[in-house]
Amino acid sequence: MKISYNWLKQFIKTDWDAEKTGELLTDLGLEIEGIDTYESVKGGLKGIVVGEVLTCVQHPNADRLKVTTVNIGADAPIQIVCGAPNVAAGQKVPVATIGTTLYTPEGEAWTIKKGKIRGEESHGMICAEDELGLGESHDGIMVLDADLKVGTLAADLFKVENDEVFEIGLTPNRADAMSHYGVARDLKAGLLQKEISLELITPSVSSYHVDARAYKVDVDVQDYEKAPRYCGVTISGIKVETSPAWLQNRLKSIGLSPINNIVDITNYVLHELGQPLHAFDGDRITGNKIEVKTCEAGTKFTTLDGVERELHEEDLMICDAKKPMCIAGVFGGIDSGVSEHTSRIFLESAYFNPVSVRKTAKRHGLNTDASFRFERGIDPNLTEYALKRAALLILEVAGGEITSDIVDTYPKKIKDFEVRLSFDNAKKLIGETIPEETIKSILSSLEIKVNNVTEAGLGLTVPAYRNDVQREADIIEEILRVYGYNNIATTTKLNASISNSSRFEDYKLQNIIGNQLASQGFFEIMANSLTTPKYVELSNDLNADHNVKMLNPLSSDLEVMRQSLLFSGLEAVAHNINRKRSDLKLFEYGKTYHQFNESREEFKHLSLFVTGNKTEERWNSAANPSDFFYLKGTIEVILQRLGLTRLKSSPNASDVFSEGMSFSVGKKKIVDFGLVKKSVLKHFGISQNVLFADFNWDNVLEMAKHNKIKFNAISKYPSIRRDFALLLDNKVTFEDIDTIAKQTERQLLKNVSLFDVYEGKNLPAGKKSYAVSFIFQDENKTLNDKQIDKIMSKLQANFENKLAAELR
Repeated sequence: MKISYNWLKQFIKTDWDAEKTGELLTDLGLEIEGIDTYESVKGGLKGIVVGEVLTCVQHPNADRLKVTTVNIGADAPIQIVCGAPNVAAGQKVPVATIGTTLYTPEGEAWTIKKGKIRGEESHGMICAEDELGLGESHDGIMVLDADLKVGTLAADLFKVENDEVFEIGLTPNRADAMSHYGVARDLKAGLLQKEISLELITPSVSSYHVDARAYKVDVDVQDYEKAPRYCGVTISGIKVETSPAWLQNRLKSIGLSPINNIVDITNYVLHELGQPLHAFDGDRITGNKIEVKTCEAGTKFTTLDGVERELHEEDLMICDAKKPMCIAGVFGGIDSGVSEHTSRIFLESAYFNPVSVRKTAKRHGLNTDASFRFERGIDPNLTEYALKRAALLILEVAGGEITSDIVDTYPKKIKDFEVRLSFDNAKKLIGETIPEETIKSILSSLEIKVNNVTEAGLGLTVPAYRNDVQREADIIEEILRVYGYNNIATTTKLNASISNSSRFEDYKLQNIIGNQLASQGFFEIMANSLTTPKYVELSNDLNADHNVKMLNPLSSDLEVMRQSLLFSGLEAVAHNINRKRSDLKLFEYGKTYHQFNESREEFKHLSLFVTGNKTEERWNSAANPSDFFYLKGTIEVILQRLGLTRLKSSPNASDVFSEGMSFSVGKKKIVDFGLVKKSVLKHFGISQNVLFADFNWDNVLEMAKHNKIKFNAISKYPSIRRDFALLLDNKVTFEDIDTIAKQTERQLLKNVSLFDVYEGKNLPAGKKSYAVSFIFQDENKTLNDKQIDKIMSKLQANFENKLAAELR
């Protein structure tokens, strides 16, 4: 938010420099992010003086140039070569002296230098309007009043306004400071704590009166919940034209472009007092009637930006007897605004429900200065005063007369807030005792009324415009920010407590696994929990009835909470692939949300996405695509890191996988993983294979807590490896071999692994060959061949008996 210092000084007459004032505003909670300079004329006309043309003769070497001598109030006249057709002796003209910087209409700077033009010296420049930034004319040089004194500074002559503009990083709760008046109110309170007492000056409306009751517009508010207060008045006989310089400068200084005198006044009062206003062309109000109501859903309405919008049934509209004219508190309509032909207006000032305005603004994707203020809550007691202030300013800049009484519909007054402050609680939260008189002084300076005083505390009335101050803690925060955080002493003693937390805390395990995945080349993503309801159609495992729907969705694509991490992850995969990043390894910690009958539940998950090659292609290695077993190995490493090793595998029947598997520990399913179906990938425009794993993180946490870590000494004795090449039926799995082997030898057998599979010619039909390795080790002694041979014989016998295996 931009605040003009010159404008601010109209409310509080301070002589502090802008930097010092900015520091105080920051201490008060209105953080100054920067201070910019503003000049009504770029460059401030520095180096431009009034000169008198003494002589003007034809340039000897150019038909279109003149050689002049100009008195600029220096010791001697200077020679200037000028190409303007209207330059003549005896004129008073603006002269840019050597070293002056001028600006093109596009803002490019260039400096006046001493030089020669076609052989004649030139020591300056006689300027046209556009060269100085005072107009658009370039027909010739500016000819000034003959009575002006030579050497007069152009900056003084044209009353160039220089200003300093604060850029305030306003927090959403500070609706009271969304205007120059609101900032001045805070500044007054801050100065008072520095024992500087200044009056807060408010614009007078005492001269307001009705000139003639000649043009009345009836107002019918049909929805008082959305429009608790609505005021309006008519002004006739106005002339719409360009705003005066002072008004344009005020708006330009804070980054607004002047439009016309009527619209500019409504914007001026908006930024002056924080009250949005709207002016309707009186001749476009059918039936001389204003109706504040909602319209049927789907009603077409074209806003000032020329966009046709469909109204929602909850959008509050300002209508005439036949049609909607304005989205209340948000944006005006193209057919009811003020134009150059407008001669009478209906001026609106209202207090609209913040929630209603915010919903409407978000629905239509609109963010205006008016909606910004209405959404956060303006002062309901300022409505009529701001209307009178604007009406008087319109009469000043556009003429006309007030032709109706003010209509003010305010059936249920918005009450101030009653809050009780305990001195003891204030001391506890602040950390030191602030004198009671200082507390009362601070509260009074913030327009918080002290109703009663006791030894224990204060009874307070907080004005309605401070909707962020409704609790005792809020009052204490107000006291502290004005008193000054820097004035609170820092204790030399540091007290700290050490909490005992489990090593199985969720965030700790997340960090452990997250770091492990990052070391394997995975990148963490954080997808939006809001998604489109259409995704449930991609899987029979999901149910549209289980969607948790948003009451006020930002868009149709963000209408429900997600039931699966798969689809939001595939959006990220597609986004990367479309930007030429096709080798991806992603993971996300997130939640899913479900509506079950009358209850809502959420579950935490860890999801993995793998697609493309495992590693980058290099000259010395071929491309190595990621596959099902790569993902399976990654999952097993994760579970091993958590101590979950007794895994039970089973086929996964989910319809999002073309092939899938599940791991369980005991009766709890831990993870589902597999290759995502082509039909699902096609919906996201993905043509390459994508592997997906979905950990039930809640179950992982529960099972990990039961894991007891045991430490064993590293054996001093070597391990021994033996291999079998087994001819097996195709239906036999490695799991069968692993199970039989571990049942055969429980003590010395440490590991069983499959290192080769062969299926093809030279093998009987329905057969395959497995090459299996066995690792043996005794923790207490070195094994010998006799022991190993005995075990291998048992293994062979069991494989032959139970699996009909043959040694090759």
